[in-house]
Amino acid sequence: MALIGVFDSGVGGLSILDEALRQLPQNDYIYLADSANAPYGEKSSEWIAKRSLALCNYLASKGCDAIVVACNTATAEAIKQIRESTSVLIIGVEPGIKPAAMQSQNNIVGILATEATLKSDKFNALINTLPNDCQFIKQAGPGLVPLIESGKADSEETLELLAKHLEPIQVAGADTLVLGCTHYPFLRKAIRKLLGESIIIIDTSDAVVRQLKRQLESLNIKSDGKEHGSMLFISSKDEAILMSMAQDLMSADLTLHSIEANILGEVR
Repeated sequence: MALIGVFDSGVGGLSILDEALRQLPQNDYIYLADSANAPYGEKSSEWIAKRSLALCNYLASKGCDAIVVACNTATAEAIKQIRESTSVLIIGVEPGIKPAAMQSQNNIVGILATEATLKSDKFNALINTLPNDCQFIKQAGPGLVPLIESGKADSEETLELLAKHLEPIQVAGADTLVLGCTHYPFLRKAIRKLLGESIIIIDTSDAVVRQLKRQLESLNIKSDGKEHGSMLFISSKDEAILMSMAQDLMSADLTLHSIEANILGEVR
């Protein structure tokens, strides 16, 4: 049985945790939300890298066997430094633009992500490896993460802002949409309402957890036979709100797990 850390700027990484609990429920988890500083997508590259590294080092100090950097912005800005500074297995996330390009029928793909992700060297290096015949409509989603963080994923306010951000993608005629932020899967219902059922939505949660599963198997960590492990939620803002949002946003039955919630102290 492994202890797995899942780190995000806020509640977005709960979409990854939800999938992890579906595929790997027997492990113990620490979910760390830096909600006091969310959203990361509008902060400087230097700040994101420094803070992400500090929080991953914190999780490593808690004994994690693996850490999922469940934040596209943190992965784009800091994954290299994090891997270089810790011996713990590190799994990052990135927008699923490659599978999107493969699945698109008309070669027009929309990408909804944070400004920091879209501007990052890692993202642009990835997009440059893909066929030139595919047109990518890149769209930042400022304001969406704070609304999701405040429990308004299904509100009319969020729907109106989302419609504004999706308009260029819709006008371009994209038949595929990449969710380039782990917060955005919680907008799936609103996206369907605006774009219809026919558009292909690419969310990489499943692929990320399958990669985690493969890497954990290579570490040969033995299971202790439990069907469901423990779950510790840690927030830099309000641990009770984090746990409440986890229960609201996730489809996993958290009552099957031993659950605790803590506030994050000072991290350097």
